[in-house]
Amino acid sequence: MNKKDLIYFKDKLLKEKALLEEELSTISRVNPDNANDWEATTTDIEVDAADENEVADKMEELEDNKSIIRQLEPQLNEVKAALERIESGTYGVCEISGEPIERERLEASPSARTSMKHMKK
Repeated sequence: MNKKDLIYFKDKLLKEKALLEEELSTISRVNPDNANDWEATTTDIEVDAADENEVADKMEELEDNKSIIRQLEPQLNEVKAALERIESGTYGVCEISGEPIERERLEASPSARTSMKHMKK
C-alpha cells in the first residue's frame, strides 16, 4: 500500500473514531480505570424526589445505553487497532494469508483485518 493510500485510510479511520467516540460520549463515559472501557450513564434525576416510574425509566435507559455500547465499543476498538496497524506498517495485510486486503474491502470497512476470502474466519 502506498503512502497516499495510507494517509487516505488513516483519515477515514480517524473520522470514524471521532464519530464513534462522540456517539459513545452521549450515552456513556470512559471508565477511569480502563481507557478502553465505556460505562453506560443516564441523564441525572433526583432519586429522592423521583417516583417509581421515573426510576424505572432510568433503569430502562441505562439498559438501552448498555446495549448500544455493546455495539459501538467493539467497533471503536477495531478502528483503534487499524490505526495501530497503520503505524506498525501492517495495515491492509490479511491477518490470515498475509496477502494484501482488497481496496474495495477497505473502502467498505477500513478497519478490516482480513481479505474478502477470509472474512468469515
